[in-house]
Amino acid sequence: MSESAKNQRITIFGGSRCGPEADEYKEALKLGRLLVEAGFDVCSGGYSGIMEAISRGAHDAGGNVIGVTMEQFDAEPNPYLGKILPSADFYARLQTMIRESEGYIALRGGIGTLTEVSLVWNKLMTGVIPKRPLVLLGECWPGVISCLRSQLVVSECDLSHLSYATDVEHTVRILRK
Repeated sequence: MSESAKNQRITIFGGSRCGPEADEYKEALKLGRLLVEAGFDVCSGGYSGIMEAISRGAHDAGGNVIGVTMEQFDAEPNPYLGKILPSADFYARLQTMIRESEGYIALRGGIGTLTEVSLVWNKLMTGVIPKRPLVLLGECWPGVISCLRSQLVVSECDLSHLSYATDVEHTVRILRK
């Protein structure tokens, strides 16, 4: 990413189960704000947890906030979205988030987050999408990737598509490179 990040969209993946009192929520809230201050638009799945925190932080900072929702969920989108892109199902939702973004950040989440990271990573590895940053934010990711590497076929070249960040400031610095 260049220093002139204006209007580049970053998609953030993360868990839906944390509330405003959780450290992860607070971290995502700050990340949303910092991304907007750095000139990025913010995209997420549009619901609760990390998705809400990212949206709220970006919204409160005056940023463009996009939520990619899906008809399969009965849940209401979070109230911080400036634009909603509806999709039919999980796969269409994920395809939209991947296609419409110039970079990706994953915070701690569950199997859904792992699925999202895996698909983006695979598309980067196979050249289906052009080289873009995929930043894994948080202490959980080195262990997750190490486990995958020990049990699956994952090369050094495959690993070169991942960046690790320890905090939100580091994440934004990676995206601005």
